[in-house]
Amino acid sequence: MLKFFNRLSNNRAPWILLALTALGLELAALYFQYELKLDPCVLCVYERTAVMGILFSGLIAALAPGLMLLRMLAILIWGGSAAWGLQLALKHTGIQLFPSPSNTCDFAANYPDWAKLDEWIPWLFQPTGFCDEIQWQFFGYTMPQTMIGVYALYLLALLLVLLSQFAGKERSIFRD
Repeated sequence: MLKFFNRLSNNRAPWILLALTALGLELAALYFQYELKLDPCVLCVYERTAVMGILFSGLIAALAPGLMLLRMLAILIWGGSAAWGLQLALKHTGIQLFPSPSNTCDFAANYPDWAKLDEWIPWLFQPTGFCDEIQWQFFGYTMPQTMIGVYALYLLALLLVLLSQFAGKERSIFRD
């Protein structure tokens, strides 16, 4: 099974599929914001940032999937983004399900000076809502609860791809 995932990871199509799933989530977020008029909170826009990291990781690996070094960079970005997104979604769920004065989030985004996404791309990364507000549910699950499942699936797929990189033959870090 791991050899199968290794062969997949050496092809461009699965990496493009990874990027497309993340793009779909970004487009869904914009639909919820602009069509359904659901205001994103600061944790929502941070979760969008994590999804954007997954999108970029797919695009990076799609450039040259045969290069182990590039694949490992993409896997690192994918893993960091999915883990950070899961952490944010868990925190967001806690704020919504267990509201208290000590369990809150900021109202304004706090991106680093070198990546002021909320100022550069405000239509995508400017928070306007509150984290404790439940504006949407799907089969009884809130948006951050749904994102917990999404990030968990991304991490499961990542684990299979990461383990597959070490299955089978000896490899150079530059080319399989």
